[in-house]
Amino acid sequence: MNDIRIATVILNCPVGRVADNLDHMASWVAAARKRGADLIAFPEMNVTGYSTRDEIKDSAETLPGAISQSVLAMAREFKMVILSGLAEEDAKGRVFASHPVITPEGLAGTYRKIHIAPPEINVFSAGNTIPLFEIKGVKFGIQLCYDVHFPELSTCMATQGADLIFMPHASPRGTPTEKFNSWMRHLPARAFDNSLFVVACNQTGDNQAGLNFPGLTVVLNPSGRIVKKNTGGKEHMMVTDLKAEELEKVRGHRMRYFLPNRRHDLY
Repeated sequence: MNDIRIATVILNCPVGRVADNLDHMASWVAAARKRGADLIAFPEMNVTGYSTRDEIKDSAETLPGAISQSVLAMAREFKMVILSGLAEEDAKGRVFASHPVITPEGLAGTYRKIHIAPPEINVFSAGNTIPLFEIKGVKFGIQLCYDVHFPELSTCMATQGADLIFMPHASPRGTPTEKFNSWMRHLPARAFDNSLFVVACNQTGDNQAGLNFPGLTVVLNPSGRIVKKNTGGKEHMMVTDLKAEELEKVRGHRMRYFLPNRRHDLY
């Protein structure tokens, strides 16, 4: 892994207001560029907004498509890698909660949410692949909201070589403090057990479709400790330097790096 500077955004994402959400997103990409970030991560489905109602299908788009072309224009203008989310429709008419990785060179790939929460099953289809991406010498995976409750997914990504997992959320209800306390029950374990960085961010505010989100973002190091957090509940961009030496400090220690000693022959 190389050192990398990342930006994470707490964002209000009204459902169906794609053009407005893209414009709003561009202002944060510009701000991240000014602060020297190499990559910016937005919450789950930030472009189309998040909804479990059938209306979300009206905003769903193919990849590549108009939304990804707009994000690509931002990536090229500001020389940034952008992780952003949308409702994606495929050629069969299925809708996925998707998070494409877009670089100045183009669409590097897309993560489709694998674990569909009970309120989502009548609207979204499940993805069936676990892609990893590599940007500036950093190998990373993406998980979306409900995905992070399944520890095997993080272990799978770690055994494939992930240094970092981004965990964009559209997780409603409760206060930022309550949501942070909930995250602290499982996110540190994903980082600690797999000796990698974990980066999570959430939507905030009223999505104008019946849901309200408590905004927060947190970065955890490979020991499961908090590097930086913001639980203010309002729109905010947090910039964090992830250091290769912090990863090596754990992975270079024979008693702190657990993955090489897993019993693959038994489970």
